[in-house]
Order: sequence, then structure tokens, then C-alpha cells
Amino acid sequence: TTGAPANSGSSAIVESAEDNPDGGCHIYRNGYYGSGLSVVEGILEVNIIQMTSIQMTESQAENSLVDFVVTCQGSLPTDVCTVVSDPTCQVSKSVVCDPIVISDECLLTIRRSFGEPGTYCINITLGDDTSQALASALISVNGGEYT
Repeated sequence: TTGAPANSGSSAIVESAEDNPDGGCHIYRNGYYGSGLSVVEGILEVNIIQMTSIQMTESQAENSLVDFVVTCQGSLPTDVCTVVSDPTCQVSKSVVCDPIVISDECLLTIRRSFGEPGTYCINITLGDDTSQALASALISVNGGEYT
């Protein structure tokens, strides 16, 4: 058995070792241990506050563009991902992820293209190194306009 005397005001660690009948050795440590813990706020909430169809010329009409205005609460995101799915939100049609830089207020506009008319489920995820938050919406795109 080995040991280190405890000093007042400092952490004491006492180690002891004993033989085990199984042929192994067990080490017992007694004393005070410390660790650090950091609490981060994270992205708490994401909201799609506006959807706007972008007017296109007739030569550009093969794709419909929609701008999504998004806000969030909590820490500022560093990336945004948009998943476009079928109306049930089960079958993904496209995924687009982009890095973003927001310096003050969490308010951003995301522009996405829709290749054909139809109803889509939109999932917008904002993320940073420690958290993610999601907002969803159903959108019906009709040849350059949405409802």
C-alpha cells in the first residue's frame, strides 16, 4: 500500500493497491477531484416570418424562386440548411446547406428555387457548434407564384 499525506487546503489523493485472487490488481483512489463545466445558451427558437415569391421574367420562368425571412432566438447561427420534401415531409427532394455570418441580430433571408409547381414541405435548420433549431412550413408553388 502506498499513500500521500493530505495537506490542509489542497486536494489529497491516496492510492492503494492490493493483490486480487483473480490474478489482477485493483487500485483505489480517494480524494477530491474537480472539473470545469461551460454552459452555452444555444439556438433556442427559429421562426419563418415571411415567404415572398420573386417575380421572374418569362425567359427565367422555368424555376420559381421564393425568399424565406427567418428569425431566431438565443445564440447566433453559423450555418443554415434547407430541406425541401414532399407535402408529408417524409421524402426529401433536395438539401442545401450554406455557411452564414450574422453579427448582430438573428434575421436572415434565404432564397430557394423550385423547379416545378407543387406543394412542398420546407425545413429550415439554423445551427452553430453546439446547437441546432428547426422551423417548418408547407408551401404551394404554382409557376412563379406561391400560396
